[in-house]
Amino acid sequence: MPDSAPALILFGHGSRDARWAEPMEAVAARTRALRPGVPVACAYLELMQPDLATACAHAVAQGARDVAILPMFLGRGRHAREDLPELVAQQQRAHPQVRFELRTALGEDPAMVEAIAQWAVGGT
Repeated sequence: MPDSAPALILFGHGSRDARWAEPMEAVAARTRALRPGVPVACAYLELMQPDLATACAHAVAQGARDVAILPMFLGRGRHAREDLPELVAQQQRAHPQVRFELRTALGEDPAMVEAIAQWAVGGT
């Protein structure tokens, strides 16, 4: 794995319906195609597997020294504001040799807001 490219974990809520994860898995697959050799995984807060601890442990086992966690939420609700930072802190304690970066929620990134707005009005 390139030293400059962190492993990526797309983090979502989870659902009892396995089809719910299909868009996240599609983003993961496209990301893998764009960044061959960089580990990319999905992880879920509840109702689905793997959970964040399992996904992080797998990335570390693959040799990751940097792990970026990308919240696949449109906004920073309670899960993104409270639960996820604590889960990331737990992973930092479990893997002190690894740097964990918790990125901005998907829907709060200006580029994503622009892309969604363009999609909403029928643009490309």
